[in-house]
Amino acid sequence: MPSITKTLGAVVAGLAAFASAAPGAPKLTRSQMKIHEVMKRQNQLAAAAGLTDLDILQFALTLEHLETEFYRLGFQQFPASDFQALGLSQRQIDDLLKIGETEESHVVLLQGALAQAGVQPVQACQYNFGFTDAAAMVATAAVLENVGVSAYAGAAQLLSDPGILTTAATILSVEARHQTFVRAATGVIAVPSAFDTPLSAKMVFSLAAPFITSCPEGSNLALTAFPSLALAAGQDAAALVAGSQVQLQSDQAAGAQFCGFTGAGLVGGTAFTAFDPAVGACTVPQGLSGIVYVSITSAGPLSGVITDDIVLAGPMIMQVS
Repeated sequence: MPSITKTLGAVVAGLAAFASAAPGAPKLTRSQMKIHEVMKRQNQLAAAAGLTDLDILQFALTLEHLETEFYRLGFQQFPASDFQALGLSQRQIDDLLKIGETEESHVVLLQGALAQAGVQPVQACQYNFGFTDAAAMVATAAVLENVGVSAYAGAAQLLSDPGILTTAATILSVEARHQTFVRAATGVIAVPSAFDTPLSAKMVFSLAAPFITSCPEGSNLALTAFPSLALAAGQDAAALVAGSQVQLQSDQAAGAQFCGFTGAGLVGGTAFTAFDPAVGACTVPQGLSGIVYVSITSAGPLSGVITDDIVLAGPMIMQVS
């Protein structure tokens, strides 16, 4: 596979030196200059997040470890008859098992890529997925696969090495197949919108962190989770439709001005509605369908772009009808 040790700094420096060479030297073509500008932007985004390509690979490996253990522990705990009782056919059960196998293959690939770069891959952690029956496991699978797709989609703009980006793309497409299969198997719309939802690494880690109880020495990421956000006690998740009020609970709600609803199909990616601190609620905006990520924020940019610096708590996952 392509070397993952090549850094963006060297590439950009080389391109810049080439572009500013003596008048007699060849000049960059228009397409090369576009690549140059894209790579500079990627470098700035990654630098702002404090992440290198290898950090992002370690983050991806952390998620793949989590998903691998999720399926291993689930199928270890629940027999096939429990899944059949949910109405799943044997073929669908076999497909769920196959998903677990592909997650394990992703782990092996990422471990090899990191080792090739001379980096010690992070190890699997200890997890608590909280499922007590097969139905809860399948429901959690739908959430995890959705988060996996959002993680790879969000990381794409941070990666500078074309080889790593290509490898990530091959995993992303498979994670998307997982997501669609689980949605179809559970009887919800398989493709709820025309686009998937990219999330920042910190937002993804905030969604994964509650499942992680502890990690081996040296396997903790250079990321911290946002404060948690949840539905307020008594709030009926099934009643959340466009135009309804959603009541939220967080220890970090002080200073919140908006709720950010991040989902596919929205201009900029996020729709912001005013947060009412008196009741801790905001209105669910129009145009949402399927799984939506909800955060409370200190600002509500008209651009519809949510960034880590305005997030106070979250995200939490909400299913919108």
